[in-house]
Amino acid sequence: MESLVVPALILLAVVAGVTVAYRAARRRKAAHGASRSRPAATPQELARAAAGRLSEDEHRRLYALIAQGQAMAAIKFYYESTGEGLRASRDAVGALAAHPQPYRSPEPVQALQEDDDEPQRFAYRYRAIASKGDVTREVSSNMLNDEIYGRIRTLARSGETEAAANALTRHSDITLKQAREFIELLDD
Repeated sequence: MESLVVPALILLAVVAGVTVAYRAARRRKAAHGASRSRPAATPQELARAAAGRLSEDEHRRLYALIAQGQAMAAIKFYYESTGEGLRASRDAVGALAAHPQPYRSPEPVQALQEDDDEPQRFAYRYRAIASKGDVTREVSSNMLNDEIYGRIRTLARSGETEAAANALTRHSDITLKQAREFIELLDD
């Protein structure tokens, strides 16, 4: 009888391990399936959003590349202009080619100070890096995130460098002079 106790315990441990692994795999598959069930943006919505990320000159140049049949150059141009990922740039250019969008001037950009009285502090530090040539600047702050940094970049690219520098100073611990140096690297 004692000779069967050890193999029985090993068998029970193996069965328990397989059961736990099976349940974990089912949960992972269910979670993956749930994330796929979200409705994707329609191609028209994707085209509209993609066109909204471009300045008037970028919009014109992108459509010139599309009209000339230079899809790869158009994707590269969109990628460099917006900072989106390569796959997102490919999808955006495809949507813009299939559903042409007229250029719409952006709403007047309000200063970030109007949106929030006191900057929110996040649980993580956000790192923003800008470089031009061999000059590189970095801002690290727990009052920045993708959305706020995107608004600062939009301000800089639309020529409102002083508003962008003020917003960056407000959402970080750098001086206005350092913020202006950082913004100079963004506005081309």
